[in-house]
Amino acid sequence: MAKKAQNKKEALPMEEMLWKACDALRGSIEPSEYKHVVLSLIFLKYAGFHFEKRRQEIIAAGQEAFVDNVAFYGAKNVFYLPETARWPYIKENAKQADIALIVDKALADIERENKSLRGALPNNYYSSLGIESEKLGSLIDKIDGFDSILENDTENDIIGRVYEYFLSKFAIKEGKGKGEFYTPKTIVNLIAEMIEPYEGIIYDPCCGSGGMFVQSMKFVQRHNGNRRNVSVYGQEFTKTTYKLAKMNLAIRGISANLGEYAANTFTDDRHKELKADFIMANPPFNQKDWRAENQLTDDPRWNGYETPPTSNANYGWILNMVSKLSCNGVAGFILANGALSADGTEGAIRRKMIERGLVEAIVILPRNLFYSTDISVTLWILNANKKARVINRNGEEIHYRDREKEILFIDMRQMGEPFEKKYVRFTDEDIQRVARTYHNWQREGASESYANEPEFCYSASFDEVKAKEFSLVPSKYIEFVNRDETIDYETRMKELQGDLTDILRKEAESRAAVLEVFKSLGYEIKI
Repeated sequence: MAKKAQNKKEALPMEEMLWKACDALRGSIEPSEYKHVVLSLIFLKYAGFHFEKRRQEIIAAGQEAFVDNVAFYGAKNVFYLPETARWPYIKENAKQADIALIVDKALADIERENKSLRGALPNNYYSSLGIESEKLGSLIDKIDGFDSILENDTENDIIGRVYEYFLSKFAIKEGKGKGEFYTPKTIVNLIAEMIEPYEGIIYDPCCGSGGMFVQSMKFVQRHNGNRRNVSVYGQEFTKTTYKLAKMNLAIRGISANLGEYAANTFTDDRHKELKADFIMANPPFNQKDWRAENQLTDDPRWNGYETPPTSNANYGWILNMVSKLSCNGVAGFILANGALSADGTEGAIRRKMIERGLVEAIVILPRNLFYSTDISVTLWILNANKKARVINRNGEEIHYRDREKEILFIDMRQMGEPFEKKYVRFTDEDIQRVARTYHNWQREGASESYANEPEFCYSASFDEVKAKEFSLVPSKYIEFVNRDETIDYETRMKELQGDLTDILRKEAESRAAVLEVFKSLGYEIKI
């Protein structure tokens, strides 16, 4: 019988292949820089692929005279590329000693020709790195083979995929806290499904690479909404990440106002007058020394509240978001659990927020959701209008009940599925269960559609929260079953007695057999 042919070794995923290719750069650059080196090259390949595809469409339509008309490309959300910025030219020159200069010039030329990319691409980045031309050329060769991947990249997700993968790999490889912090999609999807950002202004005060905006748009598309009804505003402190966010959003055709430059949200707020309908954010956890002792003490964002302490920025971020909420605005953001019960100035701020009816829901999340930290974190939902009202959202008439004196607590710590061995992510069923519980609780008919559930959810009254000194720790409200009380000790002890009797009897029989064997051999063992 003929031997069954062995399967060929499965091809590595694109992201992992790129990481391995980048490992050859070690010594020239730090692993934390890999993502920046790779992403701009992938962008050039991506832009070149779609440029050539659109170019052929124009020719096929008998409009060859317009193949160099920028507007004919922009109309299809395709970037126009000067000849020296097109991928065939870069590939042709990949083995040249000045390939770094060629790549830098290509990026500068593309940015000059495409308004949406202004300020998005790195300037003279490759020339400044000092990477050997052979190594850079080898990386270009690897990326050259991505045509089939790009052909199937229907969501224009390739940049985001690589960025997130590289962040996760670096965080795992170098240890938690050393990788750049980003929000896993599983959390962003949970926030989007809860606050439902169908239309209006979305704001993220610490937007990173723009992941919140990307997933928000995907949420709108998933639910047959209209992306044109959503306006995007954000701010980012790190220059390289700011550029990446602009690139990431431009590729996806998402128009966004991220301010004219990268800036600190606290000391250089680029959206001072903004009022947002939806806020989605994952601020840095427990940020210390975020302002000087005498700095921002009378900032208008703290009006009506005490000034957040210099020792921790958590409530600085919260009040920044509170100040940006429109009259019907909703915010969903992630914070470390310490903010739920912090006392002193933070406790005073939290009390006023609760008294003003801003806090709508608190969802405690499981550990190991993030690559760069294993701590348990909390999703906060703030709502500027918890009164009874009727709205039309995405074609559905929604009747909200009055929830001004209530807060919903949800515990998700037992939810999620294993992911990449030691990490956790939510299933679609997890997300839908929580979102459905929250929406049922919000709406008229809650007495029939919502019920407190031990170890999962509890609707607390203002008086209950006040009695617990305005703590927002979910375990203080959600009922937990004391399983010890349900145990019949007499029955259980008899079961254990029987089990142990069997174990000890078998052990005695085995010992006796061993002793007998040695005795028969003339080597009796006396105990």
